[in-house]
Amino acid sequence: MEGRKGRFGKSREILRLSIGAMFLLTGLCFASWASRIATIQQYLNLSEAALGGILLALPIGLMISLLVSGWALSRLGSKKLAIVGGIGYGLALCGIGLAESPIQLILVLMIFGFCSNAVNISINTQAVIAERFFEKPIMGTFHGLWSLAGFCGAGLGTLMVALHISPFYHFLIVLAIMVLVLILVGKYLKNDAVKKKEGSKTFVWPDKQLLTLGAIAFCSMICEGTMFDWSVVYFKKIIQPDIALVGLGYTGFMASMAIGRFISDYFAGKYGVLKIIQGSGILIAAGLLLAVIFPTFISALLGFLLVGFGVSSVVPMVYSAAGKSKVMSPGLALTAVSTIGFFGFLLGPPVIGFLAQLTSLRGSFLFVALMGITVYLIASMLKSKRGF
Repeated sequence: MEGRKGRFGKSREILRLSIGAMFLLTGLCFASWASRIATIQQYLNLSEAALGGILLALPIGLMISLLVSGWALSRLGSKKLAIVGGIGYGLALCGIGLAESPIQLILVLMIFGFCSNAVNISINTQAVIAERFFEKPIMGTFHGLWSLAGFCGAGLGTLMVALHISPFYHFLIVLAIMVLVLILVGKYLKNDAVKKKEGSKTFVWPDKQLLTLGAIAFCSMICEGTMFDWSVVYFKKIIQPDIALVGLGYTGFMASMAIGRFISDYFAGKYGVLKIIQGSGILIAAGLLLAVIFPTFISALLGFLLVGFGVSSVVPMVYSAAGKSKVMSPGLALTAVSTIGFFGFLLGPPVIGFLAQLTSLRGSFLFVALMGITVYLIASMLKSKRGF
């Protein structure tokens, strides 16, 4: 009996490490793109409005992915989808580095958005499976690893810029890392592919709780997506520090988000999920207002740190709760909620580009602060329920 327990304990730890590695890979991939947006904007001579329009290709790719991700997840399982999507994600990243015109960039960003959603859904489904094995909250840790990889990716991007290495060669290094890790850990992911039973449904409309969870994730991820795509631009054009410090605001944001996610499970157990989400909304709004009203290096850096802590715990808690849905299977529930949320992640940046053109970059960040307030308001309206 003890031998069986030991084997089970070892296998679940391997599963946990493998899933964690997948979160690290996806965080590194997206942060690598985000850290070079300003460089690519300069290479292609794009205005804020033009960049905002091009960034719309990401949510378009996501929406196309939405049409097939639920089907692919139910047929292939999250393991195969994570591996195939991960390879496509890395290849699309390299394609971004090869783009020589706005049209080429739009096309490859659509593929990038498609793969990002497929991988996002599949690895979060794997995380829900792992939580069931461990019988305790561990979702925050996985998302913390994603943020940690984003922090490292931001640092790597800053180094590449300082060394004047082109985005393509930078992205090629990231692809090599992704392929190597996928070969090492892909086989240890949980195979959850099942044959469709006669009369079973591939799609069930999300209930009110899932839609509410999706709305919270949507608002929070607008803030997160904006910080990924526009924080470096904000520091460069508004704060105007020394060129070596331009990426520090983004790096600080990623660092605080990673720390917040690693400790989110503890605080959620102590104070409750709703209070943590409410507090997160307040931190997001306060941090952005600080950076907008007082556009100095110290205040903007402090503000971005607060935003990082604010967005850190919202999505992991929302995804974990969605995985406990009684209306849908964990995979389909996460497909619904994570797609709503990730659409905000990808839609936010282009909207900010258009708002910046209409008003100013500082003015557009006020809209993001409003999203933080909305997170607080939605959480305040929710009634406390078991599992949430």
